[in-house]
Amino acid sequence: MANSTKEAISIMKSKQIVISILAVLLVFPLMGTFAQPAANSGSIEVITTFDYPGAGNSTLPQKINERGDIVGVFIDSSGVTRAFVRFSNGTFSAPIVDPNDTVGFTEGRGINNSRTVCGDYVGSDGNAHGFFLSGGTFTEYDIADALSTNVLGINDVADFAGTFDDGSGILQGFVSVGGTLTSFSVPAAISTLAYEINNSNQLVVGYYIDSSGILHGYYRDANGALHFPIDPSGSVGTVLFGLNDRNWVVGRYADSSGATHGVFFLPPNQFSTFDYPGSTFTSLNGINDQGVICGRYVDGSGIAHGFIARVTGTPPTKAAGAEMKANESRSPVAGHSTQPVARGVGRCNAGALRIATFTLPYNRPANLPAESPGGYSRLRALSQQSKWACD
Repeated sequence: MANSTKEAISIMKSKQIVISILAVLLVFPLMGTFAQPAANSGSIEVITTFDYPGAGNSTLPQKINERGDIVGVFIDSSGVTRAFVRFSNGTFSAPIVDPNDTVGFTEGRGINNSRTVCGDYVGSDGNAHGFFLSGGTFTEYDIADALSTNVLGINDVADFAGTFDDGSGILQGFVSVGGTLTSFSVPAAISTLAYEINNSNQLVVGYYIDSSGILHGYYRDANGALHFPIDPSGSVGTVLFGLNDRNWVVGRYADSSGATHGVFFLPPNQFSTFDYPGSTFTSLNGINDQGVICGRYVDGSGIAHGFIARVTGTPPTKAAGAEMKANESRSPVAGHSTQPVARGVGRCNAGALRIATFTLPYNRPANLPAESPGGYSRLRALSQQSKWACD
């Protein structure tokens, strides 16, 4: 009887231990859901990878909305560049080609919760032009009198950001907020590009090119002040691409060894790096309010692949380089259109013209014609001017 009693007590204690363990395991997920993460505790973890369907395609995700839809660019084996949307259920849109794209170069750059896509294309004039795509209808957008216009980001109330060339060869950043267009440039920069504006209009992020041809990140606050340069320690070129309403910023930077690292940035000057396992090139391009990131890595054969990652907690951060400030925002641009200008309306189509892209190596690939429509040398010159290699 004594032995039976001891056995029963032992079984009860074992059950209590198991119940306690289960209770702890159940509490941890809840703590992750409701509790505030400890300072500087967290990580960036890959959820999945993806490629736009088709053999040999390079996949370059650009931005992600709150629904989990991702807009991006894919480049096929012949060098043709098209936009796409990867929907939150994992399916893909048909290739997105602006109806005025005559050279095989259309990029999807931004997407909001209404699934309005913004981007750019190259026309028969060899210059970049902006567009918006909503419900299958394209609306062309060019800043008045500008030689080129690129629309690079759009928020949920249809404010947008981008860059334009007024003919001087120096790219200026711009934002359109509530229909008011404002241009700005980092002082002494030879190019300034604005890549995204968040819903609160609290921040605009992007990069600029200094007089030595070096890329640096910057952000513009709600008062119009420009904060720059934003450079992780050891960077020889920094690009900031995306942000969310928590003012979490993502991008990438290159080091002196030739490796490129994803960067997670917390203004005013804290950053964390992320490298896709086994790759020497990682770029973080978009982030939503849930901390879901879209980005890409490049494999050993030079093919780019998309991935989705998630920020858990707050990744450990280190101080960025010395930050400078300037208030260089200009007055609203006189005479420039503040609303999209309809230049032609059409549906997405799947035209397939051969053309080199702005993602260009220094030497012309053997599979591309020396002077395809628009001209490889012309596009190479543009890519050198604006440093749009591998956005």
